[in-house]
Amino acid sequence: MGWLTWIVLGLVAGIIAKFLMPGRDPGGFIITIVIGILGGVVGGWIGERLGYAGVTGFNLGSIIFAVIGAVLLLFVYRLLRGRA
Repeated sequence: MGWLTWIVLGLVAGIIAKFLMPGRDPGGFIITIVIGILGGVVGGWIGERLGYAGVTGFNLGSIIFAVIGAVLLLFVYRLLRGRA
């Protein structure tokens, strides 16, 4: 997958994760994209461990795994920021 696809997929995953877990988070738009991109990586890793293809491009399966990863990362981010 190209860098532009990762950024767009990350943006979509980050927005969906933010919609599923609303609240005020520091960092705004940029952190949402970063969490989404990293969520794609985490989601792809989880998908591969479960026997699926993981994140393979801009398709529904990839978005689902990226959103799962982004939600997990957003949860961890909030835990860490809450304790700082």
